[in-house]
Amino acid sequence: MHDEQGLVRERRALLKNGLVLAGALVVPGAVSATTRLGRPLTARDLKPMTQPPLPRTTVALTSPKVVRPDLLRQAMASLSRHGSRIQHHDRIAIADFAAPSGKPRFHFIDLASGRSTSLLVAHGSGSDPAHTGYLERFSNRFGSNASSEGAFVTDDYYVGKHGRSQRLIGLDPTNDNALDRAIVVHSAWYANKDMIESHGMLGRSQGCFAVGERDLDQVFARLGAGRMIYAAKV
Repeated sequence: MHDEQGLVRERRALLKNGLVLAGALVVPGAVSATTRLGRPLTARDLKPMTQPPLPRTTVALTSPKVVRPDLLRQAMASLSRHGSRIQHHDRIAIADFAAPSGKPRFHFIDLASGRSTSLLVAHGSGSDPAHTGYLERFSNRFGSNASSEGAFVTDDYYVGKHGRSQRLIGLDPTNDNALDRAIVVHSAWYANKDMIESHGMLGRSQGCFAVGERDLDQVFARLGAGRMIYAAKV
């Protein structure tokens, strides 16, 4: 019986990996032989992962305990404004950079069910020069190492200097250099939960959405390609 259950779990993990890889392959350019940021992600690079756990409770989308209503309204307006460039409108992610880095502020929202999950995410060092744990400013400039504000659409997966990563395309004048600046989603040790216990805050990225090493599989599964990430400080 245990062997049969293990086989079922293994098959489910393989199926999930296939779905994530398929999400990358449907994006033009995702299967190029070499790229400026690194080689494309292959099935060999994907770790077995299970279905992302659902939140313990279903929350209303306007709950201030999850996403503040004014921020959610801005995100939904952005989704509508950029709708033709965003393939999937079923799920979105919102980075609430008004919250400190020690709080779960990367909100993944299922717009159909109202369910949400919140994770830790680091901001750029150029946005917080004194390393206070709070984002002070955004920037779209090259070399700023700062986080950018606005709507992003998730693109293909690849393996680069930060390991498994996902490219982002900026859709607003405030973040339209994202692809050329190599602003991506990746995992990092300085975004792990134990950083809060030892330092009271996360470390800083070079402008990327850096999540905990144990959270990356869940982030990839919830986002996929062709969905919106909205970043703001309201």
